[in-house]
Amino acid sequence: MNHYETVFILNPVLSEAQIKETVQKFEDYLTSKGAEMIYKEDWGLKKLAYPIEKKKSGFYHLFEFKASGEVIAPFELEFRRDDSIMRYLTVKLDKHAAAWAEKRKERVKSAKK
Repeated sequence: MNHYETVFILNPVLSEAQIKETVQKFEDYLTSKGAEMIYKEDWGLKKLAYPIEKKKSGFYHLFEFKASGEVIAPFELEFRRDDSIMRYLTVKLDKHAAAWAEKRKERVKSAKK
């Protein structure tokens, strides 16, 4: 199983319930395909570097998970089919990126305390 990280941007006009429902939908999709969720993070509403679909902000979410390579293409197809997703990016992490992700998680945990 490979180590992946996906960041996706949700449309800013969605309600809090719609955002939670959409995030849960993608998490359920991954777990139904045998992926192991390692970490999730809600980065909140952020300003975009450039307008996307005439929107200047979006809700950012991060998934870190382990899955086989065959899961990624259908997973990204689900992103393309969902109108509430404005952009997404899935990256396969090597050992150095995975170590950096661990440091980032520790930094986030210490900042919340």
